[in-house]
Amino acid sequence: MLLTILGMLQRILTCFFFSIIIAAFYQCARRGNPTGGPKDLDPPVLIKAEPENMSVNFSDTKIRLYFDEYVKLKDVQEQLIVSPPLKYTPLLSPQGSASKYVEIKIKDTLKENTTYTFNFGESIVDNNEGNPNRFLTYVFSTGSYIDSLEITGVIKDAFNKDSEEFVSVMLYEIDSTYNDSTIFKRPPNYITNTLDSTIIFNLRNLKKGKYALFALKDEAKNNIFDQNTDKIGFIKDTVIVPTDSIFLLNLFKEVPDFSMSLPSLTAKNKITFGYYGDGNDIEIDAISKIPDSVISTYKKEYKKDSINFWFTPFEMDSLLFLAKNNTFKTIDTFKIKNRKLELDSLKLIANYSGGIDFNQIFEIASNTPIIKTDTSKIKIINKDSLAVKHSITTDTLKNSVVFSFDKEPNESYQIDLFPGAITDFFNTSNDTLSFNLQTKGYADYGNLRLTLVGNSLTFPIIIQLTDEKGEVQREIYATEPKVFEFNNLKPSKYLARVLFDTNANKKWDTGNYLKQIQPERVSYYPVAIEVRANWELEQTFTIID
Repeated sequence: MLLTILGMLQRILTCFFFSIIIAAFYQCARRGNPTGGPKDLDPPVLIKAEPENMSVNFSDTKIRLYFDEYVKLKDVQEQLIVSPPLKYTPLLSPQGSASKYVEIKIKDTLKENTTYTFNFGESIVDNNEGNPNRFLTYVFSTGSYIDSLEITGVIKDAFNKDSEEFVSVMLYEIDSTYNDSTIFKRPPNYITNTLDSTIIFNLRNLKKGKYALFALKDEAKNNIFDQNTDKIGFIKDTVIVPTDSIFLLNLFKEVPDFSMSLPSLTAKNKITFGYYGDGNDIEIDAISKIPDSVISTYKKEYKKDSINFWFTPFEMDSLLFLAKNNTFKTIDTFKIKNRKLELDSLKLIANYSGGIDFNQIFEIASNTPIIKTDTSKIKIINKDSLAVKHSITTDTLKNSVVFSFDKEPNESYQIDLFPGAITDFFNTSNDTLSFNLQTKGYADYGNLRLTLVGNSLTFPIIIQLTDEKGEVQREIYATEPKVFEFNNLKPSKYLARVLFDTNANKKWDTGNYLKQIQPERVSYYPVAIEVRANWELEQTFTIID
């Protein structure tokens, strides 16, 4: 009996182990996807440089940086900053492939006794995951020592809440060759840049001396200031290195120096003259002989740097014009050739259609100059077909007709323009036009009250509410302290800012480097303010800068 039991146990164990072996073979043979290991988050590590980093008496033309894994270059032309700048861009490899080293070939003749810094930003990344070696620098000196001084600072956009990315910070040595126009002509002695949303900068490996400090949003990436395209920030005082000061650079776009661009015939009856800078005092006159039957006028285009010259069409091959700016005492002569184009005829466009808020002003703009408005041919009625009391004015700057009337909640309005209500320069009038508007109830809006405090609060000011893109939704001008009430706001998130109107001209003014004028101050409420329907909201805005 015992032998029988032992034999059964032996057979059971044999079957059990046989099953395990089969299962093991099955798992080995079964095909499937590998699970892989944890994602590589480590950046490539610099393990060696030839010549060594921080070398002195440097005279090589080739540098190799060796890493612990395969790397590749990403956006290196935008990210690499060499200080002081080189005349010729160095050749870097690998381009488009991976390697365990990065090679730099220098094409310039290096200056004597000068410390050079190659800042790679985030351009060196590993081949697999693209992890960058952040802010890798390679430094050498053509002299017997490495300059080791530095300055630190912060970059702030003078008008916008968010700072620009990739801003160059430039340091010019103040010597016998330096003057106020140097930044327009040659690269600086030292340069670095900011990355992403970083606003702090460090200029390292500097030598003792006196310097001029600038920030530049360098659109052309040529390390010189182009007034027409670049934003600039500057420190008015001389920067003496070494220093413990932390510098603030306000980045702003200048109003360009006045100049005319080449005009063009943009319609059979219109010539457009473009310009840069302040165009408020431009006169345009035809030099060519024009038939007495031809009438003409010119008008600045609203919110555009251009002037339209309107004329009744006539047969011509070309026209000569004289454009003068009396403020800047400039005179330009232009020749415009004729070409086959259609007439620019009267078109009226309303700024609102359908919904309109209580604070919004309804207006109708024309594409051709308005010369007459007949108010007897304009009617406004509400949803009960009752006449609505209103007034009408012509905004010559916008070339529009403005309708002023009190808007009631939950109301509908019909604005009718009958033939002849609006007449343009070419004696063309409108056909019958109708526009429909509707208002919401007061409960569909929210109200915001802002109180301003702070030791640096000065008047006059302009306080604005903008959307999250920076477009102005409301503004109030004030010459003394008060509670700022913004009523009947659409439910949304708003940014609040204060513009300090130092020269009391009721607008924000930018700066000018050559005139050593800093832009007027702007202060932002630190977070977006959410306004909800049927809410009363009160906030205190502390001015801290």
